[in-house]
Amino acid sequence: MNWYDLFRGLHILAVIAWMAGLLYLPRLFIYHIKNAEVTAVTDVFKVMERNLLRLIMNPAMIAVWLFGTCLIVYHVRFMEGWKFFWEPWFVVKELGIVGITVYHHFLAVRFKKLQRGEPIGTESFWRKINEVPFVLAIIMVLAVTLQFWQN
Repeated sequence: MNWYDLFRGLHILAVIAWMAGLLYLPRLFIYHIKNAEVTAVTDVFKVMERNLLRLIMNPAMIAVWLFGTCLIVYHVRFMEGWKFFWEPWFVVKELGIVGITVYHHFLAVRFKKLQRGEPIGTESFWRKINEVPFVLAIIMVLAVTLQFWQN
């Protein structure tokens, strides 16, 4: 069995699930804010937001980190050693991962506030910030696939 390809495939699937959640949760926030006065509607959004975060986004984030770490360990042990770790393309990916993880936790904190009925920002704010994970993903994917700046 090719463990590297297995880890890579599982990592990619986890990234897809995580990104879907990161892009969808702010949309739910927008609809939740838009319907703040209608309790029956906001109760439905509360359940949807909680399920998305706890059943999809959190496990997917953990899986991304787990399988990404497996890829690094495999790569270090059986392939090129630590050589790639400080390559510019990999540093870009590392920074992007940290950025997306921080964004995930930012959303989780806002989710908790919204569940308590506290304000978390305007619809306009969430429409703009919703693009953050996609922009980071574009930068990371291009850095990895094109391996910019590699000798």
